[in-house]
Amino acid sequence: MTKQFEAPGKGPWELETAHFPRPLSAFMQEPLVNGFIRGFTDTMARYGTLLDHMHPAVVNGWTYQQPRAYLAPAGAMGPPPAPVLWLLTRLHPKMRARIAVGKKAIDTKQWRRDLEQWDTVDKPAAIAKHRAIQSVDVAALDDAALAEHLLRVETHVNEMIALHHKHTATVIVPNGDYIAGGQEWTGASVGELLELVGGTSPISLGFAADELDTAGSAIRASKAAMKALHKDRDPAQILLALQADESAGPAVSAYIDAVQYRSVGYDVGDPTAGEMPEQLVATLKQAATEEIGRRKPADPTAIRNRVPAEHRVDFDERLAELQFINRLRDERGQYSDGWGTGLARRAILEAGKRLEQRELLNSALHAPDLTCDELRSLLLTGEGPSVVDVEARYLYRTTAKIEDVPAFLNAMPSPPPPAHLLPKDARRLAIAVDAMISNLFVPSDKPNEATVLRGLPVSPGTYVGTARIVDSPADFGKIQQGDILVTRATSPYFNVILPLLGAIVTDRGGQLCHAAIVAREFGIPAVVGTREATAKITDGATIEVDSVSGEVRIQASELVK
Repeated sequence: MTKQFEAPGKGPWELETAHFPRPLSAFMQEPLVNGFIRGFTDTMARYGTLLDHMHPAVVNGWTYQQPRAYLAPAGAMGPPPAPVLWLLTRLHPKMRARIAVGKKAIDTKQWRRDLEQWDTVDKPAAIAKHRAIQSVDVAALDDAALAEHLLRVETHVNEMIALHHKHTATVIVPNGDYIAGGQEWTGASVGELLELVGGTSPISLGFAADELDTAGSAIRASKAAMKALHKDRDPAQILLALQADESAGPAVSAYIDAVQYRSVGYDVGDPTAGEMPEQLVATLKQAATEEIGRRKPADPTAIRNRVPAEHRVDFDERLAELQFINRLRDERGQYSDGWGTGLARRAILEAGKRLEQRELLNSALHAPDLTCDELRSLLLTGEGPSVVDVEARYLYRTTAKIEDVPAFLNAMPSPPPPAHLLPKDARRLAIAVDAMISNLFVPSDKPNEATVLRGLPVSPGTYVGTARIVDSPADFGKIQQGDILVTRATSPYFNVILPLLGAIVTDRGGQLCHAAIVAREFGIPAVVGTREATAKITDGATIEVDSVSGEVRIQASELVK
């Protein structure tokens, strides 16, 4: 039966493809929408942007979003006519006050205060909350206590999503400000400009990169640990043997403790790193062979010399500010909702295990496809959706294809108003926000051919290797050292597999998408936003990723039939 897609309200709605290439689980929908709106509205108000927030809604599990302008009615089809906008932004008291906040945020570098808040307050508090929840032995809870714990983790996920987006503008503004100025003054591509930022976000190298390096060094120093690591046996047993090693064990345990409850997706329906022992073993093997590669930002001299003399101080300042703040882009995910989502999944699967034993679910893996209230009701009373209904939800969530979903509901969103219509004090911020958002979501528009796909080049270089099509985190087990990841889009929680990759190719995303960021940090070639890579490349095919030209070349003999 074909699902009907009706707009969740007036105005234009656009399918969000950069972060959610699959339907959301039932458990995740309410926390995501609620937390996203709260965090996004807060961050934009703090920076005084004329974009109030991006408003999400879930339709048949798929995430749609609608831009909401400050003071505009919900469902507005676009900006007001130019004369109205001109008057509104100059005469309306609330609008004048909002623009004043935005100018102050730029002038005083609000992001520096935000980063201090993150480092000294927000991140430590989030870690403490995660650790408190992680310390609970969910298997030892009786049904009533587990039901209460489910409420706790649902609230926690909501809070962590809000925390993630509390710092969205903190990331958006310095990125967009640097890109907009750099392009205007140099004519350089966004990719060229962002090469000067690569190497400034160590956390983008993967989950617990420092702990992984330490574990790798400890394993290299222990003959027994090296032998255990390469022994032909079940990956879970290998991890236990490594943890039991007298010298390497503490370091390996510290790494596993740091990553085991981190989600590898955006949803409680996605596995945690601890559920993929084969990937943890592969990552430890790589770390035991060599340290995880760290790079330095590219030399800015060539691009800086293209900047007119009167703008060089401004260019230098914008570049320095982005290098300073850049790590927050991935940190806010890994220390907030990435961890919180994984901890929620642990509790959900425990409830699912009990419901499977009572034949109220066909599999514990179906439990994320219940809302929190439904899951608690089944656990406590046995009343709720039928086994058949929940399995149908699971199958739809795990098999539905984004190609079969309408990209827009009601209409396409209108572009933001031209900056020249805005007061002078509002222009720089508006241009920065537009530059960031367009380079996060917009893929390449270059035509593809049967054997050549074209996208946006990231991290210059060329790599030939085996393509591994990853449709979801469940496919991570296919990836071997040196493979090329081919996927719709990556998330910050793919990081458990990143040390294994030789190159990255994506369907979705622009120069500021997650895949582009991590490729720059690792210094590996990537081509993002090809639109059709997962459809045209065969799993296991040999392909060439040329991130100078932005081309992915497929051997003609290995085309998808």
